Amino acid sequence: MLREFGRDIWIADGPNVAVAGFDYPTRMAVIRLSGRNLLIWSPTKLTETLRETIEAFGEVRHIVAPNSLHHLFLPEWKRVYAGAKLYAPPGLRKRRPHISFDADLGDIPNSDWTGEIDQVLVRGNLITTEVVFFHASSGTVLFTDLLQQIPPHLLSGWRSAVAKLDLMIGPEPSVPRKFRIAFIDRRRARAALERVLAWPVERVLMAHGTPVETDASAFLRRAFGWLT
Repeated sequence: MLREFGRDIWIADGPNVAVAGFDYPTRMAVIRLSGRNLLIWSPTKLTETLRETIEAFGEVRHIVAPNSLHHLFLPEWKRVYAGAKLYAPPGLRKRRPHISFDADLGDIPNSDWTGEIDQVLVRGNLITTEVVFFHASSGTVLFTDLLQQIPPHLLSGWRSAVAKLDLMIGPEPSVPRKFRIAFIDRRRARAALERVLAWPVERVLMAHGTPVETDASAFLRRAFGWLT
C-alpha cells in the first residue's frame, strides 16, 4: 500500500477520481517529521489497510490539502484523526465552508515542519493557487496539479484527443495547457518557480503522473521552460 520514495517519505496510489468525464489517477504522500509526527499530503481515500500501514510509521499530526481542487477525502481523514491539524490552501475555505480547518498554508513553512519542509505558493493562476512543497531530507519536491501525466490506457476516443491537446499525455509529466493559459500573472508565477528551482531537488512527485527520480532539476526546467 505504501511505497518508500526516499528518506522519511512514502507514497500510496489511491482510486481513480472522475473529473469532467476524465478518470484521474490519485496519489498521496506520507512524510515523517521529527518525533515520529506524520504529515499527510493530498490524502486519498482512507482504507483500513492504509490506516494500519500509516500508523506503523508514526502519529498523524498534520493533514495538508495542497490546492483548492484536492479536498474530496479531507472530511473522512479529519473524522479518523480528530487530533490532527487540517491545513487549507488559498481558496479552499470558501469552496468547502463546512470543513473546519485549523490553519492556512502560505509561503512560510509552519513552525511544526520548519527546517524539514519548505514551501511556496504558486500564485497568478485562475484555476487554483497551488502550494508546492520541498522535503529536504529526501530531496523531493511535491506538485499537485501543475504537473500531470494521465496514463493513455485510461483514455479513449474524444477524451484521448482532448488529453493530448491539453498536454496531459506524453513521455513525461507536463504542465497542462489549461493551466498555462490560466496564468494571468506570469511574473508572480516565475518568482515562485525561481524558489522551486533553487531547491536541491533530487525527485519530483505529483498527484497525477509518473514520479521523476532522475535528473529532477533538468526535468523541472524543461517542464516550465514555457514560463521562463
